[in-house]
Amino acid sequence: MDYVSSRGPVTAARDSASDALWVTYRWMTLGLATTGVVALAVAHSPDAIELLLGNRILFYALLFGQLGLVVAFSSLAMRVSTLTAALMFFGYAALTGVTFSTLFVVYTASSIASTFFVTAGAFGGLSLFGAVTKRDLGAVGRFGFFVLIGVILASLVNMFVHSSGLELLITIVGVVLFAALTAYDTQRLKALFRSGAGGNLPLVGALTLYLDFINMFLFLLRLVGRRRS
Repeated sequence: MDYVSSRGPVTAARDSASDALWVTYRWMTLGLATTGVVALAVAHSPDAIELLLGNRILFYALLFGQLGLVVAFSSLAMRVSTLTAALMFFGYAALTGVTFSTLFVVYTASSIASTFFVTAGAFGGLSLFGAVTKRDLGAVGRFGFFVLIGVILASLVNMFVHSSGLELLITIVGVVLFAALTAYDTQRLKALFRSGAGGNLPLVGALTLYLDFINMFLFLLRLVGRRRS
């Protein structure tokens, strides 16, 4: 007797979706580990830090390189081999680690570590909620998209007005936004897996959750991180 007939198609689909979600979490965790290792390695190289901070063109080139990799990955990941998609994902994670190394210049190492663990705990709880809740979180995703646009526009405006009040508001909204998107994206991914979508979707999902985690971490660090004197 085969698996589907013995367990039932609904149960089989549910188990398959859960397995695929765990694969997604593993890819995401490896991506975060790559970012962390690269960030620490670069941060412990005075010459590398001096090069990054002393050359604005290079630093912004790296930021645009990150954006380019995200766009390329999003458009190509489902059409290329798993190896190619994985290389693009880890390339983005490593590049992010290079730019994240400058955080150690601004914030204390203990502050970065404690914020990371707080983010990990919050992410785990929110993602679990998104995976098990029966409530449709589609409205959260739709509303979150518009809030994200607002955060980006407000951040651009604050680059010129330098308002501490606006910066605090943007930071608080950013934390709440990516907390909500973590739950929404987890539910959306599980639904996609349950529908039978496959291929490199676990890697695509890993990047989605990775970005939720990273952005929630950055906003929390801005909110509670201790700056170096």
